Amino acid sequence: MTAKTRWTIAIVAVLIALTLGLVIQLRDNSAPNATTQTPARPEHRDAVTTEALAGPRLRADLPPCPAPGSGPGPRALRGVVVECAADGSTVDVAQAVAGRRVVINLWAYWCAPCLAELPAMAEYQRLVGTEVMVVTVHQDENETAALLRLADLGVRLPTLQDGRRRVAAALHIPNAMPATVVLRPDGSVAQTLPRAFGSVDEIAAAVENGAG
Repeated sequence: MTAKTRWTIAIVAVLIALTLGLVIQLRDNSAPNATTQTPARPEHRDAVTTEALAGPRLRADLPPCPAPGSGPGPRALRGVVVECAADGSTVDVAQAVAGRRVVINLWAYWCAPCLAELPAMAEYQRLVGTEVMVVTVHQDENETAALLRLADLGVRLPTLQDGRRRVAAALHIPNAMPATVVLRPDGSVAQTLPRAFGSVDEIAAAVENGAG
């Protein structure tokens, strides 16, 4: 073998080695890196199946959501369909509140003023009986957390699960929680109150002020 041939083989070997090294480096760069890869956004609602929600629903022991009332219900709420937190059934909100004097309370499981207010809402409902219907609307996708909060608070009110905030959007409620809306039996809005109530008396006064 001549010296020229040996040099040619050596140069080819070096070129092959460089090419392989480049291919390996490119492959490594394109592979996911465990320390730098952006994790997928976790599912915000941590349980969506009936089976997963069965335990929290049993613990919360919520009453059924309202059956359809008389008439078509508030025009603004027509077509708004959400889920009943008690059992996962579908609720047409306009029909559920139709023909009734209703207090709609919007909240979320992570909202501290909401959690402080909910027991007063439950006590108000107990005091007024069938004269007024209090319905709460949970405005976060994490239904499990909502059910467990209600169980811890001992609050058992009809609760709509509305993670996409359809009810608030339909009623043009400011982006604030808690918020309370008082509806007249004819479906008109008597009061929109983007504030927290500190007592049953405050709730009663607000509802009475909007009764006209």
